[in-house]
Amino acid sequence: MSDEPPGLDMVVTSTDQLIAQLAGNLAPVRRLRSPARRALLWLGLCIALGIALVLRFAHPALFMPRFAVPRIALETIGTALTAITATLAAFELSVPDGSPRWIWLPAPSLLLWLAASGLGCLQNGFSLGGPGGLIGDSGGCFGFILVFSVPLGAGLFWLLRRARPIDPLPVAALGTLAVAATAAFVLQFFHGFDVTVIDLAFHLAAVGLIVLAGTVLRRPLLDAA
Repeated sequence: MSDEPPGLDMVVTSTDQLIAQLAGNLAPVRRLRSPARRALLWLGLCIALGIALVLRFAHPALFMPRFAVPRIALETIGTALTAITATLAAFELSVPDGSPRWIWLPAPSLLLWLAASGLGCLQNGFSLGGPGGLIGDSGGCFGFILVFSVPLGAGLFWLLRRARPIDPLPVAALGTLAVAATAAFVLQFFHGFDVTVIDLAFHLAAVGLIVLAGTVLRRPLLDAA
């Protein structure tokens, strides 16, 4: 007589059938591109959009003399590098095996951006007013960063959410920093005056608001449907 319990073959067969049925209903999943390639894709779209805006609306006579000033050139480079490094770090952290050390990648360029901007305030004697008075065109700078960040953020978070990040907080923080820095970089081509305390405050307020909104709304932005 067999020592196997009655019906064991039936249980094994049913389990095998169940596994086969579940496997048969699985849809193929397309593997995501590497974080670096997806970051380059988004940055390429940003570059194309930025070039189109600059060629259509900016005036070289306005921004070329400003970029010839070393401090403004460093500020612009720091802004661009912050956008690039924050983008790469956000995509690297969106995958499960991403090292948490990626969160520090944008720190040097962010410090360069802030230091160069702060030096501009120092060189201008911490003047509160710009060419148009106390606020002048600073309100327009604030609005530009916010408005331009909307389509950029939509595209970035659509790409980020496909990875279904386990910890969305650093991904959202770095992603929104990348968006805000990209908008601030494009703004440099339309910024007709040197930075003042009020102007820098408006820039930082816009960047901070974008980062805050992204981190607060991180789950609906990054949870895949």
